[in-house]
Amino acid sequence: MTGGTERSHRINRHLAEAAQARGVALALGSARTVLEDPARARTYGVRDVAPDVLLFANLGAVQLRLGVTPDDCRRLVDLLQADALFLHLNPLQEVVQPEGDTTFGGLVERIAAVARALAPTPVLVKEVGAGISAATAALLRDTGIAGIEVAGAGGTSWALIESHRGGNAGKARLGRVFADWGIPTAESIQQVRESWTDGVVIASGGIRDGIESAKALALGATAVASAFPFLAGAERSAEAVAERIGLFVDELRTACFLTRSRTVAELRHARLRRVEPTFRVQP
Repeated sequence: MTGGTERSHRINRHLAEAAQARGVALALGSARTVLEDPARARTYGVRDVAPDVLLFANLGAVQLRLGVTPDDCRRLVDLLQADALFLHLNPLQEVVQPEGDTTFGGLVERIAAVARALAPTPVLVKEVGAGISAATAALLRDTGIAGIEVAGAGGTSWALIESHRGGNAGKARLGRVFADWGIPTAESIQQVRESWTDGVVIASGGIRDGIESAKALALGATAVASAFPFLAGAERSAEAVAERIGLFVDELRTACFLTRSRTVAELRHARLRRVEPTFRVQP
């Protein structure tokens, strides 16, 4: 979730090179800054080092209420040479920002307009850490979007991050109070899947290893997304990120093996049983 600066340019390229080496998709950070200053597209530019990866551009959905048009969305996708576009929903983050935009009314129709305008380029909707409910998934189901990423509670708390920015004591306190607000990732996966039985559901939000990925897939996710495990490596080198992706995949393969799941599709039918948390050795 980064872009717009020289440091983020380096991070994005490390992530992209590793994604290319390991054959995984890459979702770029919010690129509103590119629409404001096209010269900053360079800091998101990774297609030259990742020619084959599934690449997602990203834009805040609330911007559709603030002057961003479907043509702007198409321009963003073209500038970044992306294969698809995420429109992210972040009402909690916006409400705790001193400069936040909370004009979320009427977004369903605007999201549908973007999906129509960009077709056949896929448009997906994601949260950023508070989860997607069954009711929200039902509203989005007929917009023409290709999928939903739940980004449930349990991972990054943007409310807490905003609380550390300073400058407004009231907003900082609000961010701390709502730091753990949202639908937990596991519950959000189930809610979205029940509401949208045949859609693409991407699980994210606190997924930090292959075991968590296996659980998410067994709960009904089509795919999983993760960020935190790769952050330290992304600061260092593409090789460090690629190594961590390899470990992640090994963990997922092992979970498949131990559940007699020859493929991810079979893992989605693995039997789950809720148990109380037990001691777990940290890797």
